[in-house]
Amino acid sequence: MKVFILQLSNGLAVGGIYALIALGYTMVYGVMKLINFAHGELFALGAFLGYTLLITFNLGGSLGPPLAISVTIIMVMGLVALAGHLLERVAYRPLRHSDRLAAVVSALGASIFLQNAIMLKWGAQYRAYSADLLPNVVIHIGGQNVPLIRILVFLTAVAVMGALYVFIHRTRLGMAIRATAIDQGAAKLMGIDVRKVIAVVFIIGPALGGLAGLLVGLYYGQINFNMGQLYGLKAFTAAIIGGIGNIPGAMVGGLLLGLVEALGAAYISVAWKDALTFVVLILILIFRPTGLLSERVAEKL
Repeated sequence: MKVFILQLSNGLAVGGIYALIALGYTMVYGVMKLINFAHGELFALGAFLGYTLLITFNLGGSLGPPLAISVTIIMVMGLVALAGHLLERVAYRPLRHSDRLAAVVSALGASIFLQNAIMLKWGAQYRAYSADLLPNVVIHIGGQNVPLIRILVFLTAVAVMGALYVFIHRTRLGMAIRATAIDQGAAKLMGIDVRKVIAVVFIIGPALGGLAGLLVGLYYGQINFNMGQLYGLKAFTAAIIGGIGNIPGAMVGGLLLGLVEALGAAYISVAWKDALTFVVLILILIFRPTGLLSERVAEKL
């Protein structure tokens, strides 16, 4: 039981990170029917920007860890959102009326460019976050000591996902995003500025990915320039599991994937952790080809 509680907390924290990244994939796909293959690199960019602010600029020493992390979250989300907006203008907007293959090739090229840009700027070696940024506090749950960082990461992810859900379903701009996702032509006839909607999607999605990158740096303590590949692949898998283009599906898929990895590593084998991810994907695609929640049309982006 103690092992289960420990791995459950780990799975929820990692699953929350996967869900945040998956939301970026699912929002872009929902509106543009395009897989943004550069999204994993935007996630990695968030991790390295957080490293620069907290370690290189030593915000933790000048502002104190709690305030420094809060300021860093805002700055990282803003900077990565700006990078996502520029990516849309440079790599995707000129190809909006081209065939889908051209956009896919552009996305792959942007991914390679961003990954190499990160390597040239920060180097190929691992970078480490300071262990003093967060207090080494544990919480006793079911007789097991659960690190506070796991709970904070999970709660942060849930809070952000909840805020996004409310924004999409309760605001005028959110309803415009949903309408554009259903039918761009009809949305234009209703007076919706589709270009503005797409721009907003490429701001919100990368911002969530940047936050996830910062959380990974704080949670694991180490980052490297090609981390976006693995996390991007797993988050994309989570989006497919939940139903690509479906916001609640991305949340559920991310959390489920994190739990499968954590519990699989504890009860089966750490060596099979990544393989289990794709076993789950294959099984879900066999029995639910459109994902766990994709049939809920009203919930689509």
